[in-house]
Amino acid sequence: MVPLLSLGIGLLLLLLWARYKGIEYVLVHHRWIFVCLFLLPLFILFDIYSQFRAWVVQKLHSAPLQHSQRVRYIQAQVREWKKEGQKTYMCTGRPGWHTVSLRVGKYKKSHKNIFINLMDILEIDTERQVVRVEPLVTMGQLTAYLNPLGWTIPVVPELDDLTVDDLLLLFCLFYLFFLQEENSDLFYAVPWSCGTLGFLVAAEINIVPVKKYIKLHYEPVRGLKAICKRFTEESEKKENHFVEGLVYSLEEAVIMSGVLTDEADQSKVNSIGNYYKPWFYKHVEKYLKANKTGVEYIPTRHYYHRHTRSIFWVLREILPFGNNPVFRYLFGWMVPPKISLLKLTQGEAIRKLYEQHHVVQDMMIPIKSLEKCIETYHSDIKVYPLWLCPFILPNNPGMVHPKGDETELYVNVGSYGEPQTKHFEARASTRQMETFVRSIHGFQMLYADCYMTREEFWEMFDGSLYHKLRKELQCSDAFPEVYDKISKAARH
Repeated sequence: MVPLLSLGIGLLLLLLWARYKGIEYVLVHHRWIFVCLFLLPLFILFDIYSQFRAWVVQKLHSAPLQHSQRVRYIQAQVREWKKEGQKTYMCTGRPGWHTVSLRVGKYKKSHKNIFINLMDILEIDTERQVVRVEPLVTMGQLTAYLNPLGWTIPVVPELDDLTVDDLLLLFCLFYLFFLQEENSDLFYAVPWSCGTLGFLVAAEINIVPVKKYIKLHYEPVRGLKAICKRFTEESEKKENHFVEGLVYSLEEAVIMSGVLTDEADQSKVNSIGNYYKPWFYKHVEKYLKANKTGVEYIPTRHYYHRHTRSIFWVLREILPFGNNPVFRYLFGWMVPPKISLLKLTQGEAIRKLYEQHHVVQDMMIPIKSLEKCIETYHSDIKVYPLWLCPFILPNNPGMVHPKGDETELYVNVGSYGEPQTKHFEARASTRQMETFVRSIHGFQMLYADCYMTREEFWEMFDGSLYHKLRKELQCSDAFPEVYDKISKAARH
């Protein structure tokens, strides 16, 4: 009885203090209170519901039948839009706060909302090595389904809540599964189109056999030239299945390389995804501070979602004590809060605060320009850590391809956090970064704040095939142009 009374008195004092200071003050300067008392419990309830629903659908094998019914409902909504005279563009009815972008699209209020409630895994075909999924299937949901069966997708993004729709940025027109050989223009045009060529209702994704562990090698590196040199060397090694770099300052980084394996030294197994474990980026930093290399065996699914619990390192600004051992052991199982719930409850004051004093950007640049890029980031925003993730960019048609005629090694440079430069100003500083990225033939990820003009946007991206298909498929009256969905003017 005494503990409950103490808790009640504590909550009452907290409410009185919040009333005295004002709710807006508390949400801006002490957001962790709201997150801990309200959002984390809501997340747990939502997560329980989502997992239970997925389990029921899987056991009843009801997804394929429901999928056909849902597609017919989408078609009916499009027919209704046509009967109404096609007065506005169409867009998905998915709430803006529920998307991967930090901002909410203004166009949701003026366009015809087509509700697409497609969130199930439909089937797995091990002979063809594909899994068929609906667009709102999350990465956490997909790996939880595939890994126990011995499969995974070739590239797994690190955050659980990212959906197939967020990642593919493509569509299937009239429920058409297309192959590269059957319709190459369509195959290459839909990535990066952001739903401006049609609606995605399902996708087939390649799957590959998975092994139990990732054998991960940690190497601290000092000196910017040495960092870029070692990162490039590891990225070029074909035997590496995974390569990642975390840059902690202009002159300090840890380069990680990993391979899939079924054999592990059990004394070096680190289940980094367990709720009581240190946040991954802080764990990696220990190798830098100790100035020593190391090898660990990380369970595959734990590695895939290694940045989920701390939302990379963004959660440190919301829960400053989140990596404290006491908090991790007592409440770590409740972390992280849903990004969508954070957006839904942030309010206008927090939105403006984050817009002016926070950077979340992913820029894809040629790896040969990495040193110059890190120097530019240090000068313009000074946000650390920086996330480095290499990838091969093929010379294919579409909006994104290398400048030359050959495949080229690129690297995604992710910056997430509060800038430490005194001269930072959101619009001017981001435009400086965009100008630099265009100058080296790089690309900006379209979920982030984009301050480019329309002309600058199409200087960065190749719109020739995209515009050709919009004309051929008669999309101009049905969907806005991609720039009008992703530019800063289209979001708030």
